[in-house]
Amino acid sequence: MHKINFTKHNWLIYKHARKWLSAWTPHIRGTVYDLGCGERQYEDFILQHADKYIGVDWSKTFHPLKADIITDLNKPFPMIEDGSADTVFSVSVMEHLCEPQCFLNESFRILKHSGIILLQVPFQWHVHEAPYDYFRYTEFGLEYMLAKSGFVKIKVTPSSGFWSTMALKVNYQSLRYVGGVRPLHFFLRVAAIPFWFSGQYIAYWLDKIDYNRNETAGYTVVAHKP
Repeated sequence: MHKINFTKHNWLIYKHARKWLSAWTPHIRGTVYDLGCGERQYEDFILQHADKYIGVDWSKTFHPLKADIITDLNKPFPMIEDGSADTVFSVSVMEHLCEPQCFLNESFRILKHSGIILLQVPFQWHVHEAPYDYFRYTEFGLEYMLAKSGFVKIKVTPSSGFWSTMALKVNYQSLRYVGGVRPLHFFLRVAAIPFWFSGQYIAYWLDKIDYNRNETAGYTVVAHKP
């Protein structure tokens, strides 16, 4: 699970992540392929519920390469056999794929019958890991693409509400002005902590009162292979 540091500008996104990761636990089982595994930050969490973890990533990752299988997720996965996965797990990866439909098609192929795909993707989020940042996804786009690959019982859930999304965007914007290593930047970051914390705390509770699923930082998906 994500550790939450309440002095950070973005602790709220990790608080929301804890919620959707917990909701995923009944679906994590058997052999899990983590597609776009990065630094394998979810390995320990997954192995609390599954028998085997296999990390997959490509050679151009912006993170230290720690994958068990190296392959381009925009293309067929020749090293992974049909029906070899009980669960496909992928967090903050599809926005970085120039061929996301191929990724979903291959995810469907490698899943066993009755297997499950678990996805998290951004919607209102800044460009990151440029130039490999291609798409943002709506609820309806996700449903269309997953159904096109053959998935059924597709459940798309917003990962945050309007207020959380706006608070995070303001905090990320303010971070641009207090970043850096100069002493002044350090003091500005310290001064910003109460502003960052209070904004996220208030937004978290406002979302409970006024929840707009169309204004979200991203979406999570649970979908099944027949």
